[in-house]
Amino acid sequence: MRYDLVIFDNDGVLVDSEPISNRLLAGYLTELGHPTSYEDSLRDYMGAAMHRVHDLVLERTGRRLPGDFDDVFHRRVFAAFERELEPVPGAVGVLEKLAADGVAYCVASSGSHERIRVGHRKTGLDRWFDDGRIFSSQDVGRGKPAPDLFLYAAEWMGVAPARCVVVEDSPLGVQAAAAAGMDVYGFTGMTPAARLAGATRLFGDMGELADLLVP
Repeated sequence: MRYDLVIFDNDGVLVDSEPISNRLLAGYLTELGHPTSYEDSLRDYMGAAMHRVHDLVLERTGRRLPGDFDDVFHRRVFAAFERELEPVPGAVGVLEKLAADGVAYCVASSGSHERIRVGHRKTGLDRWFDDGRIFSSQDVGRGKPAPDLFLYAAEWMGVAPARCVVVEDSPLGVQAAAAAGMDVYGFTGMTPAARLAGATRLFGDMGELADLLVP
């Protein structure tokens, strides 16, 4: 293995949550008088922490979202996760291979700790991630595209940034990994390759990842 630590994004990389959450986010923003399509939500918010939603709406409209926006949105998302959420095809096989080979891995997500854990419990991925392997934008001051989250995860895992590889599916995540001085493999499962052009390498099938990481 050419890397000492594999850092996974969560939404869209480990759990197939992006279609669910962006559909609900677009609907809720539209409901509140900020017309947003599913495609708009993917373009503007995929891979971002919740503060980006607040910041962009305020910047564009001069209006703040309701104080309970995050709580209402997350209730809707968690309810939908219980009905619909599945692991990304191939993700379990990658984790099995990394664990068998003794390669360190973790997850570093823009989502909250609660969101990560809800998704992992529903999909059965919780068996692969104890508390010491889960990092959230809640743990740092700035979310992606700032490098803070990935640097924080690497520090806690005891691995130098240059020895880490990040697995991402969003432009913001690719920017954050590059800013952290880490290689980044861009997953094009639902993101056009052109939007991940800054990645070290692109791949379209999560089942291929373990083989790609081996020299």
